[in-house]
Amino acid sequence: MPFSGFDFTIPVLVVLVLVVLFAGVKTVPQGYNYTIERFGKYTRTLAPGLNLIVPFFDRIGAKLNMMEQVLDVPTQEVITKDNANIAVDGIAFYQILNAPQAAYQVSGLQNAILNLTMTNIRTVMGSMDLDELLSNRDAINDRLLRVVDEAAHSWGIKMTRVEIKDINPPKDLIDSMARQMKAERDKRALVLEAEGNRAAQILRAEGLKQAQILEAEGKREAAYREAEGRERLAQAEAKATELVSAAINTGSVQAINYFVAQKYTEAFAKFATSNNQKLILMPMEASSLVGTLGGIGAIAREVFGDAAQSERATTPAQPGRGRTVPGTGGGTGSAA
Repeated sequence: MPFSGFDFTIPVLVVLVLVVLFAGVKTVPQGYNYTIERFGKYTRTLAPGLNLIVPFFDRIGAKLNMMEQVLDVPTQEVITKDNANIAVDGIAFYQILNAPQAAYQVSGLQNAILNLTMTNIRTVMGSMDLDELLSNRDAINDRLLRVVDEAAHSWGIKMTRVEIKDINPPKDLIDSMARQMKAERDKRALVLEAEGNRAAQILRAEGLKQAQILEAEGKREAAYREAEGRERLAQAEAKATELVSAAINTGSVQAINYFVAQKYTEAFAKFATSNNQKLILMPMEASSLVGTLGGIGAIAREVFGDAAQSERATTPAQPGRGRTVPGTGGGTGSAA
């Protein structure tokens, strides 16, 4: 059977259809966006998954990674505000949010981000002193992120983080900083020691003051108690004297004996305990004291007896004068 042209055309058409289908079907992986250009002009963006384009008219312009990406910032020299020469490196994190802007607004996106970050690191850190750079790294990172993100916003990207990894001053500067830190710590130690001594002296002074106040209050309370005791003793003595006087007025011989014996005994006790006397020789017996009290009682009976008779006779008299009263009992003692 002769081979006809129709039989040859069918396989060719099938092959062409398959080629066209494969050319028009595009698969985009997850995390990527593809830009489509028709005759060199951007038309649309392909999302992840299966997509169809017009074969031979549309083509893929750029394949963009939409995930967050890390860009290492190489070490560079930075001169600080106080003219310290330091070496700084860092790291930047960014993410593409708008694929057409990232593909057509800038040429060489990563190189542009890298140069932008390095320039701003020199600008930001060059406007600060070395001490600020070493102690305010978080503030530097925040400032760098704000500046770089604002500059790269038109490229359709978002700067998520900009971090300074290392700040390396020269060796001689590190040695100077170490000596400065040691001097500062020594100064702080001396200040703390002086403050501790001052606080201790203040506490000791306050304790002494409080002790003196408490001692004075104690003495005042003791004096008050002693005065109160003396007052009550005086009141008791006055009351006793008043009672004795009342008893004497009524002619009670026992009251006179009690009063005289009490005073006599107190005087003798004071004499015996005197500091000026080291030796006491006294022929004193208890019977002598009783006899003396008896003689005093006889004198009182005679005196009050004469006084009573004088009152009954309504004639004035001076009892007890010029009379010789016999005493009973022993005599008084003598002290040497």
